[in-house]
Order: sequence, then structure tokens, then C-alpha cells
Amino acid sequence: MTFFRASIIALATLAATPLTAQQITLYSGRGETLVAPLISAFTAETGIEVNVRYGGTAELAILLQEEGNASPADIFWSQDPTAMGAVASQMAAIPAELADRVPAAYRDAENRWVATSGRGRVMARATNRIEAEDLPGSILDLTDPEWRGRIVWAPTNGSLHAHITAMRALIGDDETRAWLEGIRDNDPIAVRNNTAVVQSILDGEGDIGLTNNYYIGRALARDAEAPVAQAQFAEGDLGNLLLVAAVGVLETSAETDAAMRFVDFLLSPAAQQFFVSETQEFEVVPGSAIQAGRMLSLDDVTRAAPEVDLNTLTDLEGTLQMLRDLGIL
Repeated sequence: MTFFRASIIALATLAATPLTAQQITLYSGRGETLVAPLISAFTAETGIEVNVRYGGTAELAILLQEEGNASPADIFWSQDPTAMGAVASQMAAIPAELADRVPAAYRDAENRWVATSGRGRVMARATNRIEAEDLPGSILDLTDPEWRGRIVWAPTNGSLHAHITAMRALIGDDETRAWLEGIRDNDPIAVRNNTAVVQSILDGEGDIGLTNNYYIGRALARDAEAPVAQAQFAEGDLGNLLLVAAVGVLETSAETDAAMRFVDFLLSPAAQQFFVSETQEFEVVPGSAIQAGRMLSLDDVTRAAPEVDLNTLTDLEGTLQMLRDLGIL
């Protein structure tokens, strides 16, 4: 356990005197093992209790749409901008003094959501079976016959859904559908999530995986000799997407002030450092965290990524329907 994580957990267990008797309800597409310490630390610091409903990001976005004005949620914390964009019309404007901490590229144009952390979409490579110089230059090359049965992906994962939504925005539905058909017909290894993508490669099942940068870092933190490495496609390629986790406050919330305090906490130096130190994500509040010992920097990912306006990644349902139509979901 790192010193920073120990400090966060210690803060969460302090016998803090509650400042209020408030409670807020959070719909979290971020995993419990990751964010529970931060949520506990927020309660210890503010006295505000957080009732959390964990679930898949896409699942929770669809639930919010179905619940509409009757939703009990005060806050939605999304794993990716696509799911957040799909429900942005249900979110209240975040005050400028909060939203302005985050660069405009990483928040909604109307401040209905802000990023809380960033990550890069990368390749995970089996270092004992494939050399770096033999990697494909483009994500579009993964439909080539040489990759048949060698690709690992997580078709139910929210980050992949966001990635596909970005591809639709950049190259259109027809070309994206053709790419998905090519991947499907190349007999990929389908797993449940990004952790399983890396584990599948470590288990010798696949040679290359589509995942987020920090999953490789976590595997190497557990075993520095693990035969896996991260790599990027050619600079500017569709495969090198920069994504963010994002948070928004429901317009129907009866606890807006408390919910905004939660947003404020996620943008604080302590929370930003937690993301950098513990998950190897990227901070989104400039200068708020110390970056050290990471394989890729935010500059690396930004330089290699294609230009995508995160505000355009709103058609989650269209992406899910395309995956259903192709028999991938």
C-alpha cells in the first residue's frame, strides 16, 4: 500500500464530526474497489453521507434516461464521456469557479459535466510473443488476417463503447461498422472488462489487447517481470484516443449544494493525486498532482491522439445498437 493510499484510508476512518446530516445518492460507473476510499474520505471531511449505486457506465446512463425526473440520483460519475454526454441534458450547470479548474477540452461546453481523471486508449502487447516493431500502425489494421484469433477486447466495456463512438464521429458509421465486422470475423477473444484483457494476454490466450493505459501499469506494479507492455499506434491514429472519467450533478437533485461539494472534492489536489498515484490515470486539474514513475504521460497521449471533441460523443445508444446488430453484444 502506498503512503498516499494509506493517508486517504486513514482520513476516511477518522472520527470526523459531521458538519451536516445531509445524504446524497451517487450512481457510479467507476468500480467500488477504486473509488470507495475517496468516497469515504469525502464523508470524513464533510460529514455528508454518500449512498452509492455501482454499475456499468452504460447501464447507469440508460437507467437515468428511463428514470427521468423521478431519478433518486444526485450525482452521476461516469467511466467515460460518451455515457455522460448521453444524459447531459439531465445535468445541472456546474458553477464556473468549479468547472474552470478543468481545461475546456475536458468538460462539457455548457459545464454540465467535468472530467475527474484521464486515460489513454492503448495496445497491451504480449512481450514474449510479439515484438514492438511487429505491432500494427493503425487500429484499422487489426482486421488483417494476421491478427486472427490474437486480439483481446472487452465488448461490454464502457471505455470501448466510448472509443467506438469516437470512431463513428471521426470516420462515420459505415466505416466503423465495417471495422467492427472485420474484428468480429477475425475471431477476437472477448472478455468481460479491461482487467481481463491484460490477464488474457498474461495467460497466453491473446497477443494484443485494446485497453486503457493504467491496466498494464497495474499488472506491472504487481509483477515487474510480467510479459506485457503498453504501446500506441502511429501518431494521430484512431486507436490512440484520450478519454476521461466525468461527473455531473442531476438537475432534479434536492441536494445540489452537497452534490457540488462532491464535485469540488474530486477536483481537489488530494483526489487528483489519488488518481495519479493509485490508478496511473492522468490529472485533469493542471498542476494539482505529482507525476512520477508512469509509462505514458498526459503529453504523450495528447500528442498521439486524434483530435476529438468530447462534447460530440453523445450517441451511446447508437453505438450499443450497432454492436447488437453485428451480434457483438
